Amino acid sequence: MLHERHIERHQLPYYLKVFNRFTDQPIGYLGNVSEDGLMLISQLRMLIGPDFELQLKVPGHDGELHLIDLTASCLWSHEDQTPGHYDSGFMLLQAPREYAQLVKALHHYFSFLPLNASA
Repeated sequence: MLHERHIERHQLPYYLKVFNRFTDQPIGYLGNVSEDGLMLISQLRMLIGPDFELQLKVPGHDGELHLIDLTASCLWSHEDQTPGHYDSGFMLLQAPREYAQLVKALHHYFSFLPLNASA
């Protein structure tokens, strides 16, 4: 019996790229986010200690890209389980309100809410 998928798939790495704010060069992809920081997945190990000027380009409901500029300090960086990739943890030093909205939206998007048992 053939079942068709009715859930739209999204290529999240396409939407969750992280760029150098000044050069517009891609640095990597968001691995996870919180109000205070983020994890970056990249093909290069990140330097621990210095501050980075990052930019997220988030597609909006209006079809436009919304830029979120962040200043973050890299606290750790180690090789990922995937060969040739590195995970790096960043503490946010400066983030606009839009970043908090992104964290909330991603949390909501990836949360599985319990079904109402009385329905």
